[in-house]
Amino acid sequence: VQLQASGGGLVQAGGSLRLSCAPSESIYSFGVMGWYRQAPGNQREPVVEFRSGSPDYADSVQGRFFFSTDAAKNTVYLKMNRLRPEDTAVYYCNVQLEGRNYWGQGTLVTVSS
Repeated sequence: VQLQASGGGLVQAGGSLRLSCAPSESIYSFGVMGWYRQAPGNQREPVVEFRSGSPDYADSVQGRFFFSTDAAKNTVYLKMNRLRPEDTAVYYCNVQLEGRNYWGQGTLVTVSS
């Protein structure tokens, strides 16, 4: 499975960005879809996991970030609102298929104060 992520960039605190991820297989193939992030010097952490039709958000992004899908475009999104400097990280799209994890190449989000 190939994952093409895009949408990162530089934004001021309080701003918004939308990340996109287009998998090479139908989004309906995956048991789990989600977004993770890794800040410099930190481990990769989950931002949101979508399973059984329901997203599970990290506490730090609850109410600010929103996961969605577009079946017609076979794309998953992460809309990020009210961004904070601590949201600065490389964001990775993730899917799980038949017990295996697949990762996109990562897209950098930088939030300036």
